Amino acid sequence: MVLTIVASVFVFGLLVLFHEFGHFIMAKATGMRVDEFAIGFGPKIVSKKIGETEYSIRCVPLGGFNDIAGMDPAENDAGDRGYCEKPVWKRMIVIVAGPLMNFLLPIVIFFFIFMIVGLSSPSTRPELGEVMPDQPAAMAGLQSGDRIDSINEEPVNEWDDIVRIVHGADGSPMKIAYHRGDEARQATVIPVFDKQNNRMIIGSMGALDTWQPSVIEAAEAALFKTGYVIYHMIEGLVQIFTGEAAAELAGPLGVMQMTGTVAKLGFTALMNFAALLSLNLGIINLLPVPALDGGHFVTLLLEALRGKPLGEKAMHYTQIAGITVLVALMLFATKNDIVRIFFGG
Repeated sequence: MVLTIVASVFVFGLLVLFHEFGHFIMAKATGMRVDEFAIGFGPKIVSKKIGETEYSIRCVPLGGFNDIAGMDPAENDAGDRGYCEKPVWKRMIVIVAGPLMNFLLPIVIFFFIFMIVGLSSPSTRPELGEVMPDQPAAMAGLQSGDRIDSINEEPVNEWDDIVRIVHGADGSPMKIAYHRGDEARQATVIPVFDKQNNRMIIGSMGALDTWQPSVIEAAEAALFKTGYVIYHMIEGLVQIFTGEAAAELAGPLGVMQMTGTVAKLGFTALMNFAALLSLNLGIINLLPVPALDGGHFVTLLLEALRGKPLGEKAMHYTQIAGITVLVALMLFATKNDIVRIFFGG
């Protein structure tokens, strides 16, 4: 429980902090007055004013916030340095800067992971990589690193031979000859049918070849992985909206539970999970829903097209509608969390 709480505070705080830092740095860059940049929420623990901005650390270590002058036109006391007085394009930059930081953070995280852990690619060797627990290979005693020599006396020369034989199996017991180090061994494995992928499996992945990349290789791999994940996240959202896939929403409780589970695998796994959450946060924030950055951006776009801001009543009702949608989704996700965690649903 303690690990789950600490890991969740660290991950949530990191993501929201980077998000708010994006708004902060672009507000400064576009000449807006930022009265406070806070790390955390609640009462201040320590604060220091540098120039016109107060930098503070608060007692609830979850993210942070910016106090940008002129966000509410009725309370603007910063003159032409207030948010509301800046050109639409500058306000657009400030709004999208938060989600964009959530896209930049994973690139940085992946880069350092690759530089520290290395890059990996599937090996062609007939060697077992990860062996899933409670699956046929593990139940037969096979382990990661075992080198397969033959299956049902058919010689195996590369990983593709194993894939071909297993996928073509009929469910009968298979006699596997293999080496563990210098010791020759044998095992009997009964493959099972995987309904999701419509094929026979024994529950093992192939081995990976790992090498130390150069800075350029690590940067390219980080960019590629970030783009790959974004593509599949957007594809998943499209499938949900079109009804091709079920919406399996996780709320704060569910995300905390997943964070705690991943944290047990080590700091690298936790940072990789943080990168995925950051991308998810960036994409969700760009959805055109009032009260999210994407909805705010659409409002600014309409202002640019109309040549004037939306009326006060229109802004009020759109914000209420957006907040209502978000609260409904949060309640639905929390209900899913409670059912899944406490009732095993």
